[in-house]
Amino acid sequence: MKTFLLLIFLSLFIQPGISQPKQTFDIITFTPPKAWKTQTGEGAFQLSKEDPAKGTYCLITLFKAVPGTANGKENFDLAWTSIVKEMVNVAAAPEMQAPATDEGWEIQNGYAPFEKDGTKGVVVLITSTGFEKMVNAIILTNTDVYEKDITTFLESISFIKPVVKNNTVTVPAKQAAIQPLAGNGFAFTTTTYDDGWVATEQADWVQVTKGNTRVLIHYPNKQADAYNSVLMDGLKNAWNILVAPRYSSAYNMEFKPTGGWEAIEFAEADMTEKASGKTVHVVLFKKDYSNGSGKYVEFITPNKSSFEQEFGNYQGTMSGAGFEKMENMAFLNKFAVSATDLSGKWTSDFSGAIQYVNAYTGFDAGMDTHASAESYQFSSGNTYKWDLAVASGPVGNIKFQSVKSGGKFTMNGNWKVNFSDIEGKPRNYDVYFSCIKGLRILWINNKPFAKAG
Repeated sequence: MKTFLLLIFLSLFIQPGISQPKQTFDIITFTPPKAWKTQTGEGAFQLSKEDPAKGTYCLITLFKAVPGTANGKENFDLAWTSIVKEMVNVAAAPEMQAPATDEGWEIQNGYAPFEKDGTKGVVVLITSTGFEKMVNAIILTNTDVYEKDITTFLESISFIKPVVKNNTVTVPAKQAAIQPLAGNGFAFTTTTYDDGWVATEQADWVQVTKGNTRVLIHYPNKQADAYNSVLMDGLKNAWNILVAPRYSSAYNMEFKPTGGWEAIEFAEADMTEKASGKTVHVVLFKKDYSNGSGKYVEFITPNKSSFEQEFGNYQGTMSGAGFEKMENMAFLNKFAVSATDLSGKWTSDFSGAIQYVNAYTGFDAGMDTHASAESYQFSSGNTYKWDLAVASGPVGNIKFQSVKSGGKFTMNGNWKVNFSDIEGKPRNYDVYFSCIKGLRILWINNKPFAKAG
């Protein structure tokens, strides 16, 4: 399958096109493969081929051109989040291929395994950027049987150059650049909770302690968090990356994940710490939330009985009941905010889509998308500027809106911020920091903001 995909990417939009394309959709011209089903919708054109006896299929969707930024990778990231992730369940980040250029278009492409309704395959996203537009094509397939047809079809594609107007409109950037954390440059690196737990920012985790119990809230780790369709294998991989390197021996080891809508990952062992030489009981835990926000949390206690006294006995239930206290420890990655911490620009973005499908044919029946970019610029004298840009609507007819305001801000203690004017009204929002490796995330009114470079 991977070799097949690489062949697609090598041919994509950079081979000579077929001289007289038979069909045009929006600004895209192409020659459909013979014997493939086709369907034209308001915002997309679909081609499909399947063999029910063998269970093989391929679905290609071409989307109408929409306004885009000048940055091809930003457009790809936006499409991956707002289209691909809404169509299928993709747990892994896309494996990117080298970008290509052709007649003023920049082509970004990547692929990843997916699962939908029990069906597995590979999804390919091709995003072409140029002339203040972006054009997206998505391929869903579980076989290389249709390789020749797909390659011939892609080679036939060409674009009609759109007219560029002077009053250009851009889609909000998918992700702003972020500024690395400079040492201990923030006012608060420790949080003491009312129930006695104390959280401290560390290089690779937030450490939460009470008495002789330590809890490590691990920061996101690309290798440890990598998607694995086999829950047990994913848990063992995370253990080997996050836990094992800091210990010299282990015994009484058990891996006990439980599947379900929101799976529980649970592993434990008695281990000897390399740093201290002490024997401790170690538990690695994660709740796999449906939105992908779960975090690995490591519990370190003198022995198993002290762990169970604090957090309860292992509950291997499909519902996840009985793990609530362990689960809640992941939310202690919170630190107070001072006015000086806010200096600079902080940005946030959101994107999503609703895919409509014909209940009888299974073909695309249109899609509504939403993307927004919000920012706060904090300056001297406790002044700020606030900006919100939104792009929403059906694909091919996206509307753009924006609103701005500014004024003075004040801190109400270290967990709330008051703004003199947001959308014409004074606002009082909860505010705090959470940590990831080398960075701080600013939460304002329960929305995450990263510091722009």
